[in-house]
Amino acid sequence: MTAAPVGRRPGNADSSSSTADRFSLTGPSRPLDPRIEAYRHDLADIALAGRIIAPHFARPLLRGCGAHPTFVRSGPDALAEPVSQLLPGEDFAVLEYACGWAWGYCAADHIVGYVEAIELADRARPSHIVCEKCAPVAADDRITSPVLATLPMGSRLCGQEQGACLATEYGCVSLSHLRRLDEHDEDPVVVAERLIGAPYLAGGRSFGGIDSSGLVQLALGLCGLAAPRLAEQQRRLGEPLPQGAPARRGDLVLFDDEAGLMVDDLLIIHASRAAGKVTVDPVAILGPAGMERRRLPV
Repeated sequence: MTAAPVGRRPGNADSSSSTADRFSLTGPSRPLDPRIEAYRHDLADIALAGRIIAPHFARPLLRGCGAHPTFVRSGPDALAEPVSQLLPGEDFAVLEYACGWAWGYCAADHIVGYVEAIELADRARPSHIVCEKCAPVAADDRITSPVLATLPMGSRLCGQEQGACLATEYGCVSLSHLRRLDEHDEDPVVVAERLIGAPYLAGGRSFGGIDSSGLVQLALGLCGLAAPRLAEQQRRLGEPLPQGAPARRGDLVLFDDEAGLMVDDLLIIHASRAAGKVTVDPVAILGPAGMERRRLPV
């Protein structure tokens, strides 16, 4: 059954866990996907209030990922399966804080899960994004300064340009590793190639570990195309190509639960579970069974 608001009840409307509205059943329910729609037996996103009945609804509180990539996990446990990964500067919509964990969803692609609360910080207004495999962070803008840390591709930073560097709260980052958010790469294959050799890791989205749909999402994102996180969602990108149609560079290839991008008419770049890393392979080794190709608008 779906739900519709029928009144008000006392509650703190400014709280991220406000339950100010009450709801009643109004018609047949529609199936929800818990991977991308935030609901549990005890709590649900207020955006779902017209679709389900839940004991409590929460208004999302946007927080930013801090200086380190952090996994979004299937449960509030450091050993729980990672379902995705937040990169520095990306937003997470918190629906609940409990026992050191935040439950909610990634603001960009709506992947639902738990992140360690300590990894979240106040939101910033990023101006730049890391466009190389990783960006060294130095203490200051001198070429001899020691490297304090590295930030992965896709990290979003705010700061002030000082000569050849961006001065951020983390330190100085060379502008050669960055571009402004309103600028885009032109070729997603070139972006993906910067991560060749990165280890395969289910749920990963960085040079420290990445999966096939994460590689596609990251490569397309840096080219200005917002792509969903899950390979099955990526099947809705672009236009399908008929069987036997000639492939070209940048075509999206989907097979089993994985995804990749055509380098040319014969080769594919993907985060290969079998090879254990981002690699370039002949597309023929994947076999035609279950393979789908789509032409993307980039």
